[in-house]
This record gives sequence, structure tokens and C-alpha cells, in this order.
Amino acid sequence: MRQLGLALAIAAALLAGAAHGKTLRWASQGDPQTADPHSQNESFTNLFSQSVHDTLVMRDNSLRLVPGLAVSWQQVNSTTWRFNLRKGVKFHDGSPFTADDVVFSFDRAQHPNSQLRQYSVPVGKARRIDEHTVEFIQDRPNPVTLEHATTIYIMSKAWSTRNKVERPLDFKGKEETFASRNANGTGAWMLVSREPGIKTVLKRNPDWWGAREGRAPGNVTEIVYTQVSADATRTAALLSGQIDFVLDPPPQDLARLEASKDIKVVRGQENRIVFFGFDQKRDELLYSNVKGRNPFKDLRVRQAVYHAIDIEALRARTMRGSALPSGGITPSTLPSSHEIEQRLPHDPARARQLLAEAGLPNGFEVTLDCPNNRYINDEEICIAVAAMLTRVGIQTKVTALPRVNYFPKLEKLDTSFFMLGWGGAITDAQTTLSPVLRSFDEKTGNGSFNYGRYTNPRLDELIDAAAVEMNVEKRRQIVWDALKEHNAQVHHVPLHRQMIPWAMRSTVTVVHRADNVLNMESVRMD
Repeated sequence: MRQLGLALAIAAALLAGAAHGKTLRWASQGDPQTADPHSQNESFTNLFSQSVHDTLVMRDNSLRLVPGLAVSWQQVNSTTWRFNLRKGVKFHDGSPFTADDVVFSFDRAQHPNSQLRQYSVPVGKARRIDEHTVEFIQDRPNPVTLEHATTIYIMSKAWSTRNKVERPLDFKGKEETFASRNANGTGAWMLVSREPGIKTVLKRNPDWWGAREGRAPGNVTEIVYTQVSADATRTAALLSGQIDFVLDPPPQDLARLEASKDIKVVRGQENRIVFFGFDQKRDELLYSNVKGRNPFKDLRVRQAVYHAIDIEALRARTMRGSALPSGGITPSTLPSSHEIEQRLPHDPARARQLLAEAGLPNGFEVTLDCPNNRYINDEEICIAVAAMLTRVGIQTKVTALPRVNYFPKLEKLDTSFFMLGWGGAITDAQTTLSPVLRSFDEKTGNGSFNYGRYTNPRLDELIDAAAVEMNVEKRRQIVWDALKEHNAQVHHVPLHRQMIPWAMRSTVTVVHRADNVLNMESVRMD
């Protein structure tokens, strides 16, 4: 009955836009968390934000940096950048885009509610020079300024003020504002409607400046996105023609999909690492039977978890080959960094020995928190790992939640042991080092995604040094030293980089991107 209800919901949702032009009907297991572009830094949410909103610097389908709302830029001195803004651009409500909107957007993205502040703060304090020129004054040099500039979506100051959304919504506090379901950007797509957990409808912006520059080669005029959580239902909907594209076809269904003459599957490596983290701050874990101490504060226990995981079994059986196992913690591999990529070996006997040395010869109980609709086979991975850990004495219970509930739980630090993935378009290591691996800094937002809240002064020193070093060779060595320090302390246990298959009707042509973003303005339908 549940699957029948889902199928009927899909059909009803898709009929909404089928009458006009080329309508792309697509689905995934999750849903954008919010329409507020500065609240959540989550890849699927960002996919929709960057469709509706533009950034100063953008990326082409090869992920190269290209001009966006800024046509050019220059570094005036070591801590000052000047951006020359595009003229004649309008927001979806027809109001003109100016420097005031850039200043407002960067200020908004630096609010404590924003998960993007660890990117917006290093770009600097924005100030208007004239209507089409903005300068950013930085507290210290930032070698990845342009990379960070690709992450801050530009909102209309007037629209935000009029609708009382001058600050990002508090997502973990379950706040609802006008920006939860409405948006007004300058991007290629206009938000028509948003029904969380059901569907999101977009229509092509006929006045998008990028179309005049040839950045919209597709022929789709309307997008109907439907959340379909059940793997079997997504596959059935694609095979039956109810939907045209699936971003995350289930690995177990790929052979069946490829056997259909009406379906094609394209594959590529995603710029994303999936890993586990631990509460390393509390003196006693929230979800464990060990009282009066926190086992995860002991390096030997973290090493035991690492040694217990049979990564090849996960790759071959759980992921069915759609994974690239790694000991690296960055989304992308780094040149000449073989040592950083090496894993600790699968060694259950060593895991049991380490637990005994840590004073836990009989092991202990703990809960592993996981999403069930964010990464490929996320819940299945956690269940498989829980069994591996249990075999060495770490009795592991899995709690799996939908992403809309899971990520607020992590933000509240309501976890003892958790899964996380990190990636996107940026390949520079700093965007993993500062937000994920560094100690938490309330002022800058650095370490916001260090949900284990560990502190490592040596690691912080290296991360902060890399963040300001402008010499490429010196900075590369500092980055490597930071990653070695992180790995030596096993602050996280890396699993793999995802291999991403996309599935679609044979009449659909897309550009497969390493950031797992469906560039909807490039989609063509025959």
C-alpha cells in the first residue's frame, strides 16, 4: 500500500507541469532541506540553491572557475579583493541586481545561523564601491578566495527585507520563515512551488543572463522534482516512464536498468568522501553502556574501530563496486599523497587487542547514527559496519534517520558515533580542513562540521597556517602535514569515495558532473 501511495503521489505531482514545453520529471531519495540558500550547507540543498541563485564566481560543467555575477576580479593587495559586477541583471521579481545585494548576501551568510559562514567569513567584509563594484577586506590572506566565492548565493536585499528574512533561518531549531519555501534569485530557474518531502517545481528564467552567453544549451523549460525515498519505487517509476531521470539509482538495480532498451546509465567518480566520526569531547558518551568515561577519547579505541572494518567487503557486497576505498579524508585525491591515502588494514585480532589495552577487554555498547536517504546505501553501510564492530566486541546499534531529521541531530551534537559525507565542486583541501577537521571556533564558524568536537592544537595550527599561506609549494606541504596529523590521531575513519551512477530515459541527455549536480539548464530531451 505504501508503494502504491508513493506511485500515485508521483503521478499527481508530475501532471502539474506536463502541459507546457519540455518538462523534466526527476527524482531522488531525499529532498532539499530548505529554500533558504544560506541556512544549510548540504549538497542536495545547494543543488537547488545554485539553480535559483547565482554566485559571484561560478563553475562550468568541468568544474572550472568562470565569471558569474562578477565579470572580473583582482587582488588589490594581500587582504583586499575587488569584484566588478555584471550589469543589466535582474532578480526573478524584476528588480535590478546591484552591489547592495552582494554586501547584504555576504553579511547574511556570515550570520551564526548560516552553515556557509566558514566560507563567507574568509572572503572578507564586503563594502560597496559603486553600484557595480564591491570590495572585500580580509582579516588575513585567503589563498582560496575565489573557491569560497562560488559558495555564497546572492539574494535580493529588498525582497529579503520585505519578507522579513534578513537572517538565515534556524534549521536545527525547526524555524519556518518565508524563505523556507520561497526564493528570488537571478539564476537560470525560478522557484514556482515547494512542498517539502513531496515535490519542487521550477520554471526556466527567460531573462537569465547566462542564456545569452550560451550557458543554457538544454531545451527543458520546466522541472518537476519529486522525492521518492523507496529504492524499488524510484526504479519502477523510471522504467515505467513516470519519471525521466534518477540522480541516485539503487546499485542493486543497475543491471536491470542497463538491460532496458529505454534506459541509459552514466557513471563517474563523485568528489565526495564518506566517513565515520566519534564524540571525542564528552567525558561520558550519550549512547553507550560505559559510564564515567568516554571510550572514543582513547586513540586505541578509535584505531580498533578502523581495524574492525572490512572495507573490501563493503566495496564488493554492500556497494556492489560503486565505491573507491580510501584512507584519505579529503573528497579528492591529492598529488603525491600516497601515504595520506593508505588505510589501516582490516585486522579484527588487532582490534580486539587494542580494546583490551584500552581497558575494555569485553568491549562496550554504542549507538551508530546514520542517514537513510543521503549517501549511496548509507543505512546498509552502517548495518554492515555494525556487524563487523560487534564481532570484535563493540556491540553496535544502528539508528537511521531521514536527512531532514538526521542533520539537525548532528548539529545539536546529539550523537556518540556518526556517519558523514563531505564533497562538492571544490577540490582544494582547505574546504575540508577548516569546516570539518578543525576545532570548533564560534567566531568564524570553522569546525562547525566537527561534530565530534575534538580538539587538536597541532592540527589547528597546521590548518590555520594552510588557510593563509599564499606560496603554493609551502601550502601543499602544510596541507599534507595536517592530513597526516589527522590520520595519525584517527579523528575520523574514512570509508570510500563514491562512484555515482545516474539513470535516465534514453531520450534524455545530461552532463555528468563530479560534484553530483544535475545542471538542469544543460539537459536535453528528444
